[in-house]
Amino acid sequence: MSSRETTGLSPDLTTYLHQRRQAVDAALEAFLPPAAPTATTSPTGLAAIHEAMRYAVLLGGKRMRPIITLAACEAAGGRTEQAMPAACALELVHAYSLVHDDLPAMDDDAERRGRPTVHVAFGEATAVLVGDALLTQAFEVLTAPRDVTADALVGCVRRLAHHAGTDGMVGGQGLDLAWGQGIDQLERLERVHALKTGGLYAAAGAMGALCSGASTAVVNQLERYGLAFGIAFQHADDVLDGDQIALREQALVRVDQLVDECMTIAGSLAGGEPLVAIAKWVQTRAHNAIDD
Repeated sequence: MSSRETTGLSPDLTTYLHQRRQAVDAALEAFLPPAAPTATTSPTGLAAIHEAMRYAVLLGGKRMRPIITLAACEAAGGRTEQAMPAACALELVHAYSLVHDDLPAMDDDAERRGRPTVHVAFGEATAVLVGDALLTQAFEVLTAPRDVTADALVGCVRRLAHHAGTDGMVGGQGLDLAWGQGIDQLERLERVHALKTGGLYAAAGAMGALCSGASTAVVNQLERYGLAFGIAFQHADDVLDGDQIALREQALVRVDQLVDECMTIAGSLAGGEPLVAIAKWVQTRAHNAIDD
């Protein structure tokens, strides 16, 4: 994370996020196709797709979606190893979405996190296939054998498919393309955020709870935590990045409301302290940014 992104992080939360990110990175490394042996020529065919998949996923990122998945599992009384495949599956879906969003037909971005985007580095056709491959592999990873009931795994598949599709992330991208960057109503902007960003965070909360064996009520609570967190997170990013200037004050009010909701939900659960701290951090970074 950059210095702006870490503003407001307590030492305990910094350690928690660092440890969880390392664990997620190690698990993603194991789930992805192995790196090809070093060669003097650029890989082609299947080897090129595998290399581009690793490039897309291991390029960096905060890993907040998988971390929320793990934290939700812990909050509901589970163990991180129960939720790790779900956490990684979610990150694979997120990575696929970024690969496709960067394509010329979408946002036409040439750089991400300081490096060439996948279609620039490997070509557009390979980028399309990489996105397809990551989405497909996500569901293979999600159903990896572990100490989770079959019913819980089915629930995870349904939640991820729902929140990644037109009722979630894909739908949000569709609205984003249709409405563009000139949205001047907070309600309309929040609808985009709720689908495009909130969808996968809602899946994170629900899948983490499902993997712990939690009750339907707790699963629904943590799904709601994820949705509220995702919207607040995206509003905070808008403030940090100087987007939607006319809506900044309204967005900040909504961040406070959404974070209060997150803290109420997480605070009601015996293991919810990390979720409380993560929500509070989003609120702090938004307020610090608007004061700059």
